[in-house]
Amino acid sequence: MLSADFLFRYFILFVGSIVLLRFIYFRISPNRESVFSFFLFANGVFLVTYLLHDVELSMGFAFGLFAIFAMLRYRTETISIRDMTYLFVIIGVALMCSISKLSFVELAALMALVCILSGVGETHILAPRIIEKKINYDNIVNIKPENYEQLLQDLRERTGLDIVKVEVGHIDYLTDSAQLSVFCTEKKK
Repeated sequence: MLSADFLFRYFILFVGSIVLLRFIYFRISPNRESVFSFFLFANGVFLVTYLLHDVELSMGFAFGLFAIFAMLRYRTETISIRDMTYLFVIIGVALMCSISKLSFVELAALMALVCILSGVGETHILAPRIIEKKINYDNIVNIKPENYEQLLQDLRERTGLDIVKVEVGHIDYLTDSAQLSVFCTEKKK
């Protein structure tokens, strides 16, 4: 089992998943549990599919098998779209490394491309980072649709945030307050 083919393929997956998870994913979302589970998921998918490599197995069947495992594991826990995307990517690269007919150079190049695309996607180049904050707001006169610009200006002055959008949630007329979802751009450090 420990052939040169296995070791090279595993090395490409190992290095690629470390770069993808530790230096790209974890830099933005420091969630150790997700990094750990994604890393083990990649290794598990790789090992099982590599062991089934000699069995007549199509890429579609292998991907479907591990997509079912992913749904079973994560069906009770709500995870973000971003985390689901990283899970999908990590399953894809594990399958690619284990059963593809590509050369080692092509495999490493594809892994590097996935890491580069993920890295670019996490920067401000693709889209600015928008943060959502919940605010209890006491000036309900400004929550009327015709006073939207006044609401934005008042919130910008009070919070000092670069607010791009506001959504009005629950309105409490007894206390003259409203629950707002405020979307603002992330401050550069």
